[in-house]
Amino acid sequence: MKKFLFIIVTLTAMLSVGASAQDYEMTGPSTLYDVPPRWLIDIPTAGTLPRANYQIGFRFYPGGGSIGFTDIGLSNRLQLGISFGGEDVISNRHPNWNPRIEFNIKFRPIDERDHFPGVTVGFCSQGFGAWDSDFDRYAFKSRGFFAVISRSFYFYDWTAGWHGGVNYSLENDLDEDKDLNGFLGIDATFKYNLALLMEYDAALNDDKSSLPNGSPYSFAGKGRGYVNMSVKWLFSENLELEALIKDLLINRRESDTITREIRLTYIDRF
Repeated sequence: MKKFLFIIVTLTAMLSVGASAQDYEMTGPSTLYDVPPRWLIDIPTAGTLPRANYQIGFRFYPGGGSIGFTDIGLSNRLQLGISFGGEDVISNRHPNWNPRIEFNIKFRPIDERDHFPGVTVGFCSQGFGAWDSDFDRYAFKSRGFFAVISRSFYFYDWTAGWHGGVNYSLENDLDEDKDLNGFLGIDATFKYNLALLMEYDAALNDDKSSLPNGSPYSFAGKGRGYVNMSVKWLFSENLELEALIKDLLINRRESDTITREIRLTYIDRF
């Protein structure tokens, strides 16, 4: 049954593409050049999709894992999305699907002004990496409830922004650690088609450094937090290709080196 959930998310994305293609000549596409970043690597930003825009994409991670996602801008302030995936999706073994479809919602009550950042609140149940049924959590916890502020800057052909926020995840650590967490990050786009993104997730809700290292899946961080970065190429007006490098501090207990992922995102309008 679970394999059909991944198919549902993918078909939803394909139908969205088909619907927008029929009206393409009348409305024209929205482009990635006009839409602010909606996330950095794992952390959200205050950016949301404009009304009647959608994004679809896939994220590929270690263990043959893949997550398909789609988001829709219901208004210039409100964005809704769903996602689903699992391990061994890209492999010669049977997929190990995640237990459910995940949801996310973002609402921006305060738009960015000349001297004031944008403010967004929301909820996201999608974590990243392997799902562990014993601990009821992803390797990298989902954000859960979050609030984030973002501020943009412009310099010639360069655009940049800083982002910071707090979140409260509903996923447990080994000892039910659910502390309030904080995160921050920056993004910089050069010549409108190449971007560098960096973030630091303090992982205050995932920092039990006293836990033993005996199990290869001791799903808790070492207390260092997560430093992640990515290089994003705006391949065309509607498609971005992204190489993600995660956990530069090797905070994951089961990791021998950094985590490497790929993300593809397509954006258009209905």
